[in-house]
Amino acid sequence: MSNERNSHRNAVVLFAVAMIIAILAAFVTTFERVDTRTASNEAAPGALGLARPHPPLDRAPGQPVSGH
Repeated sequence: MSNERNSHRNAVVLFAVAMIIAILAAFVTTFERVDTRTASNEAAPGALGLARPHPPLDRAPGQPVSGH
């Protein structure tokens, strides 16, 4: 029984070590790619800003749609 507990404990310790290494690796790779520039109110070059307006309707509001 003691041998069974010991092997289970070893498996849990190995799993915990593997998880810690994976979390640290994920943190380091994510932290490397973080851009530390500050935001500004200026638009990026080539940005269009707001969406384009819709083209005008062919009919007035309330006027029925004609079946062509």
